[in-house]
Amino acid sequence: MARKKIALIGAGNIGGTMAHLCAMKGLGDVVLYDVIDGLPQGKALDLLHSAPIENFDAKIVGTTKYEDIEGADVCIVTAGIVRKPGMSRDDLLGTNAKIMRQVTEGIRKHAPNSFVIVITNPLDAMVTLTKKLTGFPKNRVVGQSGILDSSRYRSFIAEELKVSVASVSAVVLGGHGDDMVPVRSSCQLSGVPIEKFIPSKRLDEIEARVRNAGGEIVALLKTGSAFYSPASAAVRMAQAHLMDKKEVLPCAAYLEGEYGVQGYYFCVPVMIGAGGVEKVIEIELSPRERKAFEESLGHVKDLVQAMDKVLAAA
Repeated sequence: MARKKIALIGAGNIGGTMAHLCAMKGLGDVVLYDVIDGLPQGKALDLLHSAPIENFDAKIVGTTKYEDIEGADVCIVTAGIVRKPGMSRDDLLGTNAKIMRQVTEGIRKHAPNSFVIVITNPLDAMVTLTKKLTGFPKNRVVGQSGILDSSRYRSFIAEELKVSVASVSAVVLGGHGDDMVPVRSSCQLSGVPIEKFIPSKRLDEIEARVRNAGGEIVALLKTGSAFYSPASAAVRMAQAHLMDKKEVLPCAAYLEGEYGVQGYYFCVPVMIGAGGVEKVIEIELSPRERKAFEESLGHVKDLVQAMDKVLAAA
């Protein structure tokens, strides 16, 4: 059986990490694309040299030509500038929107049947733009957001209680920004509501840290943003699709009435399988969570409108 083909658009820290993960997990052959000549080729060669050590047979190719992603089953997009200290995800809007124009043209032409996962920030606007410019159906364009945000929530809870992360379940919904919505009512420790273990005030502090976790990493790194965890999150989505796992994961999906949202990408639990985003899972929110959900949606709408103005002026 021929191996699947995974195209990684952007060979920076996230792209390189994803290539390594895809190979290690045996998901398929990998094409690393970037506009900087030498960067994708060098990373691909380095990764190939690790194959005998890690015992994987995946073919890994680096390129500056979109033609080389021809026929890709999955395209994961990280292309764009990254945050620096003092910047919000929204500050990247103008530059990354222009970059995404070129990216989507390459995908539409050379990988027209692919499942597209967008990581580029500001995520909610960039995944919207990707769907618009590729013309792909909503089930084949999705944004990586909630898996990462939920993982941060789980890790902070596990750290607070000194327990295994495997014992903590949690989900974060909404826009991928500072007003994302940690769903406390769904957060549990081995099936027991988290409020049985952590006082409400302390949970407020932890959830505030979840919302700012990306900025916390940017401030520490000073020259870039998170890459290990976003890479892991996107590869988890690709794996669910390629292996038809029917896995329920929080992702930025295009909503048409679900949760009362019409015509916007917003992070909610979805089932990912061979058909891409096969189903949106609706969960009950508390009044407080619903209010935060609506506030986050308002910001996403503003962001998308701002992007449309940027593109119209270009």
